Amino acid sequence: MSSRALRRHLISRLMTALVVVLCSLAVLALVLIMGNLVIKGASSIDWAFFTKSPVPAGQTGGGVANAIVGTGIIVGLAALIGVPVGVGAGLYLAEYGSGKLGFIVRFIADVLNGTPSIVVGIVAWTFVVRPMHRFSALAGSVALAVLMIPMLARTTEEMVRLVPHSLREAALALGYPRWRTSLKVVARTALSGIVTGCLVGIARVAGETAPLLFTALGNLNFTLSITQPMQALSLQIYVYGTGPFEEWHRLAWASALVLMGLVLSISLTARWVTRERHGSVR
Repeated sequence: MSSRALRRHLISRLMTALVVVLCSLAVLALVLIMGNLVIKGASSIDWAFFTKSPVPAGQTGGGVANAIVGTGIIVGLAALIGVPVGVGAGLYLAEYGSGKLGFIVRFIADVLNGTPSIVVGIVAWTFVVRPMHRFSALAGSVALAVLMIPMLARTTEEMVRLVPHSLREAALALGYPRWRTSLKVVARTALSGIVTGCLVGIARVAGETAPLLFTALGNLNFTLSITQPMQALSLQIYVYGTGPFEEWHRLAWASALVLMGLVLSISLTARWVTRERHGSVR
């Protein structure tokens, strides 16, 4: 083997080892987080944790059933608000967004993507909480939807742009109007990628705390009314984690483990949808 070939071989091995080390460090961060949560929180998870509401301060026992249900309601309502708007905006940007309006929408989406979530919470408090004269789950859902919409818009745009132009041309040649082509052909072809983006967006906002502090506020009582303050797992973790009681700290670790498991499950579902899409393409 010549000296040049040996040098290239050594550099290739070195760079491969460097990539393996960096990937291992990235995976190690997740393993350490999950391991720490399991060690500190798994022992506190039992049937009462999922079925009972919090007990008064200083007492032992209780659970976070109100926060689990509240998280589902707030995030679910945010998805009902944000997914249609975000996907519709992304479809518009990909199919009709070549003009000035499309540029403005993209610019606004990019700015919102970089806006701190606490700023969104303050804006939601100004325009939703103050007119309603109360904190509410609805206000929290609006704040989370605002965080979700720009992410979904840009993701949907990228997924739709991956659809071959030949499909559009074939549908138009058969007499389909352009709007129907976009909805029936293009959107359906990119559906798996759009669903993946929606799941990632939902997982992204499920753990937000700052916007909910200004909107949903939290509620130690069990409630299903979206016009009343409502507890969420992220708020429960914040309150219990900063509280003075050891029992609260124990429940905070358990709540963090449940929330992390929820986000991880959504992320794995998104990866499964992506794998299915790639498999169908092959």
